[in-house]
Amino acid sequence: MLIPEERENLKARFQTRAEGVYQTFPRDTFKKYGVKRGLRNDDGTGVIAGLTSIGAVIGYYMKDGEKMPTEGKLKYRGYDIQDLVRNAENEKRFGFEEIVHLLLFGELPTKEELDVFTKLIGNFRILPYGFTEDMILKAPSSNIMNKMARSVLASYSYDPNPDDTSVGNIVRQSIELIARLPVMAAYGYQAKSHYYDGKSLYLHSPQPELSTAENLLYMMRPDNKYTREEAEMLDVLLMIHAEHGGGNNSTFTTRVVSSSATDTYSAIAAAIGSLKGPKHGGANAKVMAMMADIEEHVSNWDDEGEVADYLIKILKKEAFDKSGLVYGMGHAIYTYSDPRCILLKERAELLVKQNMQYEKEFNLYKTIERLTPELFAKVKGDKKVMCANVDMYSGLVYKILGISEDMYTPLFAISRIVGWSAHRLEEVIGCSRIIRPAYKSIFENKQYIKLSDREKQR
Repeated sequence: MLIPEERENLKARFQTRAEGVYQTFPRDTFKKYGVKRGLRNDDGTGVIAGLTSIGAVIGYYMKDGEKMPTEGKLKYRGYDIQDLVRNAENEKRFGFEEIVHLLLFGELPTKEELDVFTKLIGNFRILPYGFTEDMILKAPSSNIMNKMARSVLASYSYDPNPDDTSVGNIVRQSIELIARLPVMAAYGYQAKSHYYDGKSLYLHSPQPELSTAENLLYMMRPDNKYTREEAEMLDVLLMIHAEHGGGNNSTFTTRVVSSSATDTYSAIAAAIGSLKGPKHGGANAKVMAMMADIEEHVSNWDDEGEVADYLIKILKKEAFDKSGLVYGMGHAIYTYSDPRCILLKERAELLVKQNMQYEKEFNLYKTIERLTPELFAKVKGDKKVMCANVDMYSGLVYKILGISEDMYTPLFAISRIVGWSAHRLEEVIGCSRIIRPAYKSIFENKQYIKLSDREKQR
């Protein structure tokens, strides 16, 4: 085994070698060969790579070849997410399980169907015998997303029929994973807290009669206690993150991997790996880090001039992470508004009224949301329409709920596995052709050099 010093020397050696081979292609090179960098068109719209009847993300429309901004809409199977959330609230019930049924089976359940389906999810939550000890506690991870991906892959070994890609078997596997992923995440979090952070280990068994949101709070908190309002807030977060069209990175990953006809566990683990990336699922943690930086460097949060001055420094790459980005602002599709952000902001305000110590911080968030579009246009010389996205307020809500930052992205995965499962089914049933795009090779042809002659070439 290499000692740390040898490992670092090896890393430095191969980094130099790799940097001499791999290159950052100039943007003009992509244009020259007609390559859609990031599968995006020049006007920012996405390259159409498939068809779906599961979800729709609407933030603009095309008119005479131009991209025209419009109010944001998010639809699940044709239903507006705002209607789904508000009706569940009006009926004073948790809505995430209804969303699961809708996305998987394409229709809203009757009361009897919902009751049966909710009980089914509740009964599936218990992990297989020995799984917690062997797959979670004996191999804890400092990153919960890593632990979740490994737990999903390990589930293959506990499935008596893991490679069967018939529709019925995929549906069965999907429901089991949707039910068990919150438990895997909660136990992974408790293991991380114990083995890495030196805290006491709490492993609370999931309760079949509780909703997904209630179970999460029950399993994450040492004393199991939570309020109805807290569980309802988390339920809304789960509802609005469950699906976001086929083009987001993790869902597209699910479809690409599924198109190879591999097993469900491989496809979902790959999606978790995609969501783990800070450019995708880790964005709300970036917002929280940025806000902590702003709160430290702005002495008077109520002074809009002082807040604006610091935002300008961020936009000019002079402050925070020097990226020039105000995290939580702007979106690839949404222009005038992000419907998820609207729902979350409304409910965050209610939560803040019950936790007044966060009022000043919440007002700072709203100030940044209001000031950024104008400052962005001034500093960048870009007048694109910009709105706050869902990540602007989700981290604050998790913070008010007392949820560790370690669980921000895992909670996203716990919700989004529903959309991944629906898209996997749609890919397997409706497409049945392996996804295989083309890459243009731009190297020069070379003649083989014998091993004995290579030293002379250097």
